[in-house]
Parts: sequence; C-alpha cells; structure tokens
Amino acid sequence: MTTVDEQLTTYLTDAHSIEEQALAQLRMAPRMAGGPDLAAPYREHLAETEGHERAVRERLHAHGASPSRVKDLVMQAGGLGFALFARLQPDTPGKLAAHSYSYEHLELATYELLRRVAERAGDEETATVARTNGAQEEAMAQRLQDSFDRAAEASLKAKGTQDMAEDVVRYLADAHAIEAQAVQLLSRAPKIAGDEELERLYREHLSETHDQQRLIDARLQALGGSPSALKDAAMRLGALNWATFFQAQPDTPGKLAAFAYAFEHLEIAGYELLARVARRAGDEETVALADTICAQERAAARRIAGTWDRALDAMLRAQGVAG
Repeated sequence: MTTVDEQLTTYLTDAHSIEEQALAQLRMAPRMAGGPDLAAPYREHLAETEGHERAVRERLHAHGASPSRVKDLVMQAGGLGFALFARLQPDTPGKLAAHSYSYEHLELATYELLRRVAERAGDEETATVARTNGAQEEAMAQRLQDSFDRAAEASLKAKGTQDMAEDVVRYLADAHAIEAQAVQLLSRAPKIAGDEELERLYREHLSETHDQQRLIDARLQALGGSPSALKDAAMRLGALNWATFFQAQPDTPGKLAAFAYAFEHLEIAGYELLARVARRAGDEETVALADTICAQERAAARRIAGTWDRALDAMLRAQGVAG
C-alpha cells in the first residue's frame, strides 16, 4: 500500500517528464510552423515551459525526490520523434498545430490530476504550481486554436496542390485513420477504466465513434476517394500499443482519462482543419460533416474533463493508496 504523498511524488515525476517532451517539441516547432506569425506562439510557450519544468523540479526536490532520468529521456526522444514526423508531412504546419493542440490538453489533464492529488496530500504549494502551469497550457491551447486558419493556409501552400478537392479527400482519409485509432483505443478502454461511470462514458463514445467513422467513409466514397488502409492500420496499431501501455501502469484510470482527453483534442483539431480545407474547396457538405463531428468530440472531451475526480479516486483505489 502506498500513501498519498508517495503518489504525489510519482505524479510530479510524470509531470516533469511530460514537460521534457514538450521542451523537445517546442525547440523544433518554430522552424516548422509555416511562418513568423505561426512560430511566435511556440517561441512564447517555450519560455513558459522552461518555467514549468523548473517549478515541477523544485517541488520534487521539496519532497526529497528528483526527476526520473529514464522517463525524461524516453519522453525527450518521443518529442524529437514527433517533431521529425511533423517535418516529414506534406502539410507540416497543420499537423504540427493539431498535435501541439492535443499535447497542450495532455499537459492540462496532467495538471488537473496533479492538483487534485496535491490537495488531498495537503500540499498547497504543489497545487498552486499545478494551477499556474495548467492555466498557461490552456492559454497556449487557445492560441493554437486561434491559429488554425493560418495553419491550414500554410499547409495548403506548402503542399502546392492545385486540386482543392483532392486536398479534401486527403484530409478525410486522415480523419478516417484517426477514427480508426479512436475505435481501437475505446474498444479496450472500458476494460481498464477502473470506474463504472468512466466505463459507461467510453462505451457511449465508442458507439458515437463508429457512427463518425461510417459518415467519413460515406463522404470519402461520395467524393470518389477511399480510406487509406496503410494509415488506418498504422493508427490502429498505435492505439493498441497505447492501450497495452495503460494496462501495464499501476495508475491506469488517471493516465487513460488524461490521454483520452488529449486524443479528443487531436480529433477536434483534425476536424477544425478539415472544415477549413473543405470550405476553401467550396465543399459545404464536408464542412457541415466536419463541424458536426467536431461538436461531438468537444462534448466528449467535456464529459471526460468532468470525471477527473472519479478518475483520481479510481487511480488511488488501484494503487491501494492510504490517506
């Protein structure tokens, strides 16, 4: 049996590793953003993130602990890998904005859970750090959302295509692949949710996600396109790996909820960009579809955010945490 204080130290260690990954991404992001105005938010947030890392490290030291070198190195490598992936895409600015938007929400979820653990441990200084860092992550996410128009424009310019309808098909194929990953993840999530309400939420959204994938498939066919088998398979494999990772964690319910929340925002960003590309192509039917599904993803994200306390309770039960 562990104590709340021990669990707090674990969550601080995780938060530090997440910030190390964010730093790796943010140091490369301005060069891939698609222009000075798109690069500016990443440069601004890099300075904030350096402050986040210091604050979390100081709270670890206050608890007689230190960052995990292994976790930090793994997360740094992941951050560099993501940046290289984004750079190799034909629509780098959009992919970068979408994945960064999702990552900001992973950080926000991490601080929501950290704050709750800190409050239960009576550590107001750590709770304050979590509130401050979380507010800045949320503000950065809003800056990224405000940049979606410019990111879409920069992506289309970078691709240099003259066929806007072809771009719509590509973005629809990307959306189909992301939904394939969501289906795979949500199919396993109820088994490891650790809480009846969380289990119900994941099952309900799985049904909704199946419907979304069918709608995307139908729209692709209407435009003479089809899902990308390669993209779908890669995304399903990624989801399977994530589900296996969560199942191996001692605090699965909290980590799963945080990742699901971030993944909803990856989908939100994808549909925001799809709507913008479709609007430029004059494809109002695809715009309407993207807007409808995007609203559903936002509602799902809000429902997940409403379960932070339940996720934390489930995590503490799984850990056998004593007060």
